[in-house]
Amino acid sequence: MFTTNTLSKLTFAVTFSLVTIGMSANLHAQETLTIQDAIDRMLDNNLNIKQSALNVATSAVNLEQSKAALYPSLSAGMDNNFNFGRSLNTATNELVSQKFYQGMGSLTTSVDLFGGFAKLNQIRQNKILLAAGNSSLDKVKNDLILQVVTAYFQVVFNTDLLKASKEQLLVAQETQRREQSLLEAGNKTLADISQAKAQTATAELNVTNAQNQLTISYLTLSQLMEMRPDSQNYTVVKPTIKDIAEAQKIYDVNDVYNTSLSFFPDIKLAELNREAAGKAVDVAKGAAYPKVTMGGSLGSQYSYALGQRPLIPLLDGSFASPPPEPGLGNQINTNFYQAIQVSLRIPIFNGLIIKGNVKKAKISYESSKISEQLAKNNLNKVIAQAVADLRAADSRYKSNENTFNAQKDAFNVIEQRYAVGLVNSLDYNTSRTNRNKAEVDFIQSKYDLLFKSKVIDYYLGKQITF
Repeated sequence: MFTTNTLSKLTFAVTFSLVTIGMSANLHAQETLTIQDAIDRMLDNNLNIKQSALNVATSAVNLEQSKAALYPSLSAGMDNNFNFGRSLNTATNELVSQKFYQGMGSLTTSVDLFGGFAKLNQIRQNKILLAAGNSSLDKVKNDLILQVVTAYFQVVFNTDLLKASKEQLLVAQETQRREQSLLEAGNKTLADISQAKAQTATAELNVTNAQNQLTISYLTLSQLMEMRPDSQNYTVVKPTIKDIAEAQKIYDVNDVYNTSLSFFPDIKLAELNREAAGKAVDVAKGAAYPKVTMGGSLGSQYSYALGQRPLIPLLDGSFASPPPEPGLGNQINTNFYQAIQVSLRIPIFNGLIIKGNVKKAKISYESSKISEQLAKNNLNKVIAQAVADLRAADSRYKSNENTFNAQKDAFNVIEQRYAVGLVNSLDYNTSRTNRNKAEVDFIQSKYDLLFKSKVIDYYLGKQITF
């Protein structure tokens, strides 16, 4: 026959196995997502990236427009007039008192010969702004990659935390069942069973909190990948102990900074913004130079009377019929004109607008230089902090590993002594609580160490994988 203790152990084993099998079946039905998969999906779907890409496209159009501004302009025009009363017929150069229709057509072209190199400098500035737009896009991607990595590690941590909480709940439930059996046998008091129930309730609360934290971390990761909250049908790949052991933990701040300085999007963006601001000064100065423009035009005009043309008075007091109107072709040929224009515009005084624009452009340039230095200083500060955080994480990991192993061994001893009645419930529960806390701290420090190492890889431009 089975004893009460044997039945309790069998119940615990069956319950744990069912939970494990259920979790395994659920995981099998879901997609497995690596950290690189999460990053790639974010890069493909994130709306902030798509918005930044549209900004880059706008910068490319601005560059094409500034290049096209160097070409001559060409325009055609057509004017149509209906004249009533006494007016000048410019097609025949006659002053007439008659209704008539008049049409004029022209073709005009012009090109800037000199304008203080403002257009050339505008092209150079727009090239820099396009490069800055690409760097801004890279910066958006880079920032989001770090957010994905952070969210991914949070999912991994919360997954292990939930697993540990469920295991602790099973142990607490088994302890409560054992305490109940001993109470029924007269070997335990109501205080002992009450304490066991309290431990079970605490373990149940820990499972609930862990499940909520895991749900929130999955939601955060899904939002970064632009996935609907109800489409969470994936699990993440956890790093192995080997990944943690092989993670580089010693870095030189200056080496990391110098490497990052050469490619990091924040720095490239600040440098390009400073260069663009410098070109903006040249563009503003160009308005102070004389502007020479050359143009040409050609066209013709024609007219015809509406209604009866008036008679022409003669010297003898009689009237004669007017000569017939020239045909359309004759009028166009007769009135055809051609012209070439060269214009010079010299700015003398315009309310200090040009001078003010130059001053503002220079101020913007100085501001961009400060922004560039601030970006470099901030990068140096962040990298120094990241290196220090990695060293601290390594120390915490080693300490928590030793603490967890010690608390685990101590709990095993207490559990064995408790089973034979040599340790009371209070000491047993205290030891188990210490062991559980040490396990949670160890799990957190384990992933924190690997995360801090991957942050350094991020600043070194390495692909984040495990």
